[in-house]
Amino acid sequence: MKRKHLLVAVISAALAMALAACSGESLPSTDEPVVVTAVDYGFEGLPERVKVGTTLALENESMVELHELVAIRLPDDEDRSIDDLVQLPPDEFAAFFPGLATVVIAPPGAEGFVVEGTGTLSEPGRYAVICAIPTGANPDEYLAAAAESDGEPPQVAGGPPHLAMGMYGEITVVE
Repeated sequence: MKRKHLLVAVISAALAMALAACSGESLPSTDEPVVVTAVDYGFEGLPERVKVGTTLALENESMVELHELVAIRLPDDEDRSIDDLVQLPPDEFAAFFPGLATVVIAPPGAEGFVVEGTGTLSEPGRYAVICAIPTGANPDEYLAAAAESDGEPPQVAGGPPHLAMGMYGEITVVE
């Protein structure tokens, strides 16, 4: 009978340690930016949860496509999945853009730079993370058009936005 109690104690301790590892203690530090890697057509290294004050940085591994990381804070009462949200008609999805927190853009094979906001997620909540660059857009033409667009999406030739190719994700920011 003592062996059974010892086994229960060991299992309980292991479970407690596993639960502690899953708690907020394992969130990335806000001391250094969280580097997200853009690939054709996805984000690698995008954490599921971060602390308020976390800064996102973008590195683009593609040698052809320009990529961006657009973080949009979703309303607290929005409970649809990111998979459902990106399927909305463009005008319905655009209704979330007032929650735009930051935009980081990265040319092919380069580190990104912030073009909107600061790169820092300063409010708790749920964020959609997307890349809305048109597939096949010329990076130089896009960057030139963006510089002249007065905050509006640049109008350049290309196919559907990268988010239509699966380049989207979600991140939750906690206190």
